[in-house]
Amino acid sequence: MTSPDNHVAVIGAGPAGLMAAETLERGGARVTVYDTMPSAGRKLLMAGRGGLNLTHSEPLPQFMARYREAAPMLQAAIETFPPEALRAWCEALGEPTFVGTSGRVFPKAFKALPFLRAWLRRLDAAGVQFAFRHHWTGWDDEGRLLLRTPNGTAAVAADAMVLALGGGSWPRLGSDGGWTTIVADKGVEIAPLRSANCGFMVAWSDVFRTRFEGQPLKGVALTIGAHTVRGEAVITRNGIEGGAIYALSAELRDAVIANGEAVLHVALRPDVDRAELVKRLSASRGKQSFSNFLRKAAQLPSVAVGLLQEAAIGAGQSLSAMPPERSAELINAVPIKLTGLAPIARAISSAGGIAFEELDADFMIRKLPGVFAAGEMLDWEAPTGGYLLQASFATGAAAGRGALRWIARSSC
Repeated sequence: MTSPDNHVAVIGAGPAGLMAAETLERGGARVTVYDTMPSAGRKLLMAGRGGLNLTHSEPLPQFMARYREAAPMLQAAIETFPPEALRAWCEALGEPTFVGTSGRVFPKAFKALPFLRAWLRRLDAAGVQFAFRHHWTGWDDEGRLLLRTPNGTAAVAADAMVLALGGGSWPRLGSDGGWTTIVADKGVEIAPLRSANCGFMVAWSDVFRTRFEGQPLKGVALTIGAHTVRGEAVITRNGIEGGAIYALSAELRDAVIANGEAVLHVALRPDVDRAELVKRLSASRGKQSFSNFLRKAAQLPSVAVGLLQEAAIGAGQSLSAMPPERSAELINAVPIKLTGLAPIARAISSAGGIAFEELDADFMIRKLPGVFAAGEMLDWEAPTGGYLLQASFATGAAAGRGALRWIARSSC
């Protein structure tokens, strides 16, 4: 049986850590949350600036498929705390949710700050303690946590601990991946942290970059290999990013890492078949410039026409000299050579982390009895759309339940 005499340390005040803390407190433990930042949920607030996408409303089998090869390892945690349970939990927090047109779930307040404030108020009222500007640096010889604080190094004894330190993206918000060395030194297998939900580098011409930086490609279909995603992408100064790019980032990243580069194909008019495009492009253009004719005949925005010009020039061809059949083919298969990944510090999330083989069913690290791990520290990734937060909440709750069971067994 867990009692307030049982102290559990949670390292990290992001979504996974806060959910672990709440689960532990409800189970009767005395909980302290330590974080290197001056306040909780820094990355959550950044992610929720344009709307806090908590989870997604799609059926659970389809939902779980978003986690790819990590789905079997996350299945039990998410089935125990699924999207419906997360929405009910938000409702009880005083933050009801709604489903957007894309199926994504948001709090009615929409932004992250009201949600986080309500959660922190509830945790504070329940007696959860917070220690900010406390940077975890490992363990001492007696197994106590070592923390670098504004007043020097502190050693803290705990009956169990939950690590929820995040991955390696947005290090200025606290998740700098520095924990990997500490945990790996204990013999725990760590998959290297890599960019996920990230942009990619493209060697645009100066003309294209200057004219179209910041311009969106809307309603396009992006393809690499057997994987196709519909959505939107944005031209950046040094490459391309956006929702559809993020959805393919795992496949694109793996191809770039394996081969040094990858070719992404963009269908600019995916709902118009080749025969119809050939018919439109075979019409007389009169005195129009070819760019204007192409824009009107194929109903393409200027950035799309610029992308076609960029591809043609890169292939040593003239777009205006192409026969209609070739132009039609190019419109729905524009090749873009990706030459690298955006730095992990600028990625929305990261892949890699503690291998699931290192964990037991309660998310305890087998080689570190009494030490549990949750959230983005674990080796999984998912696209944006609510999947990242859902798995962070669910694994935080699972690690908290696991720590309670560990304490109960240890007390017998």
